[in-house]
Order: sequence, then structure tokens, then C-alpha cells
Amino acid sequence: MVSDFPLRKIIHIDMDAFYASVEQLDNPELKGKPLAVGGAEKRGVVSAASYEARVFGVRSAMSGYMAKRNCPELIFVPPRFDRYKEISQKIRAIFFEYTDLVEPLSLDEAYLDVTINKKGNPSATLLAKEIRQRIFDELGLTASAGISINKFIAKIASDYNKPNGQKTVNPEEIISFLEVLEIRKFYGVGKVTADKMYAVGIFTGHDLKQKSLKFLEAHFGKSGAYYYNVVRGVHHSPVKPNRIPKSVGAERTFNENLSSEVFMLERLENIAIELERRLKKSKIAGKTITLKIKYSDFTLQTRSKTIHYFVASKELILETAKDLLYQEKLENSVRLLGISLSNLNTEDKKKPLQKSVSVQLKIAF
Repeated sequence: MVSDFPLRKIIHIDMDAFYASVEQLDNPELKGKPLAVGGAEKRGVVSAASYEARVFGVRSAMSGYMAKRNCPELIFVPPRFDRYKEISQKIRAIFFEYTDLVEPLSLDEAYLDVTINKKGNPSATLLAKEIRQRIFDELGLTASAGISINKFIAKIASDYNKPNGQKTVNPEEIISFLEVLEIRKFYGVGKVTADKMYAVGIFTGHDLKQKSLKFLEAHFGKSGAYYYNVVRGVHHSPVKPNRIPKSVGAERTFNENLSSEVFMLERLENIAIELERRLKKSKIAGKTITLKIKYSDFTLQTRSKTIHYFVASKELILETAKDLLYQEKLENSVRLLGISLSNLNTEDKKKPLQKSVSVQLKIAF
């Protein structure tokens, strides 16, 4: 089925433990030691962990308390986002020497379409190796890469030989590669979805491929068609330079859990002020306001409301957020609140940014 569609040469570059690696780069005394970027205090959260810390089960989004319990020798350093952004811009500058079709996903990862590239090199595999070597030589950091015909497979492949490695999945290898892959390693399948798939007998790509489109849509709704296609190597999304955001948000984690809506109103106002600032800076407005609530047991709940006009002012955002807060009773004490705006006025700015390039199945990677 893969051969029925135009093929591209896509590279997904993913920096290795980026925040932690930058800290180790800037402070050589930290090299080789278990390191966490984030807060060590009771309310602290790990933003990133070095590979030395991951051996002990330390992961991003883990509480600082639990991380320290898992690894008593763990060293905590505060995040320096300005520094990470500075390094990220230098990495992207390298990317743009190879292609203008660069789609950043975050500070530490991006897609590159090198079907037609500035180096005139037909081998995406060699280009990925060269890019990774340049990042190491010029910045002292390692990166991993995945190379294939679309973003979905390249994204999965970049995690295959981490850290400091790469994986190419050629067109004729795609089906066999996906069939043996554990379902939780499919991009877009989170823990909740993986558990639902386990419940219906889907543990690998092969299991997923045995299910009909009707079955998948019945059990996974609109996502069913996505799962049906990607396990067959079909994913049409092009690399999108100047990626337009789908949402803008702000959130806060509290020093102490909050147990009453009354105590949350002042916090919500501060969050709305920060969100308004971000919206004005980007000249963005939206129609859908979402309230994010993370409880003390780390369970997450979202409540949304869509209005008939675009908003960007803190007053209107806060008014809707308050309505959402009082919409139903809180399930537990609250450790985090967030407000985001989606259904943005950037939708009409979306334009086709590239054309598919038709190639033969035996495309050289």
C-alpha cells in the first residue's frame, strides 16, 4: 500500500536529553553524573533527565521528590530556557543549510524534508549522519535521527538507536518494521490508548493491522482511521515550515495544593494575564477556552467551552475560565491550573507549503 502514494525523504532529528546535555556541556563537572533539570523541592517537577539518571527510572514530568527517592545521588539544576533557546537556534541554522523545509516541534527536535536538498545529495541517510556530526563538532552535543518516507515513520525511527544513533527505514522495509513494533511505540499512542488497545488484543503493529477500519473507528473514534493508515505506512502530512500554532496557553504549579475554587480565582487571573500577554505578542485570538486541572494525585482533567467570536483579552478569557471552574465539583485538591486558547484566527493563514514529490518505490535512502 505504501507504493500507491508519493514518497518523500524525511529526517527527524531529536537531540539527546537536550536540557540535561546542555547543562553537562556548560559544566563539565556534571558529565557522567545523574542529573535532573527542574526542582528538587517537594513541589518540584523534573523537566529533563540525563541518561545517567534515567537508568534509575528518573523521567521528565516526575516529581522532584520521587526522582530523588529513585536516585539519592541525583543532582538538580534549575532550567535555563534562554540558554536552551540559544543552542536550539544554532542547531536550526545547521538544518537550514540543508533544506528550507524544516518543521520544528520543540527546542530539541524537528522534521526536515530533504527530498530535494541544498547539498544535492540523494542519500537522506548520509545527510542525517552529516547533520548529526556537525551538531557534535560545532556544539558538542549528540543527536539521534530517523529517516524514512514520511514524518510518522521517521519520528518512530529516531528513537530506535538512541542516544547518538540513527535508523533508516527504507520503503520496502516499512511494513515489516511496523508489524513487529510494540503498539506503545507508535507515535500518537499514549498510555491511555495503549491500555485500550491491549484490552482488545492489540499489542503490536501486526495485531493492529489485523483490525478492520470499522472495528478501529468503533473503538477509537476518529483516531481509528489514523491507526488504520499509519500501520500500513500511510501518512500524508508534509513538513510544514513556519508552523502555525494550534493553541496558546499558560499554566502554574502551586507551592501548596488548593482545595477550594475560591482560592483558585486569584491564580486564574494571573494565568489569564500571562496568556493575554502571549496572545498579544503573537497577534493571535481564539474561540475555544480550555481549563486544565491537575489534581494532587497527578490525574488530569480538561474542561472546554467554544464561543462565537474571537477573544484575546484577559477579562473575557478569565470569565469563561471561571465558568469552567465552577462547571462541576473538583475531584480532589489541585496542584496545577492552566488556561489555553484554541480554534485560533490563524486557521485562514494555512496554505500549502510544499508539493509532494513523486518518486519510485526503490527510492535511494
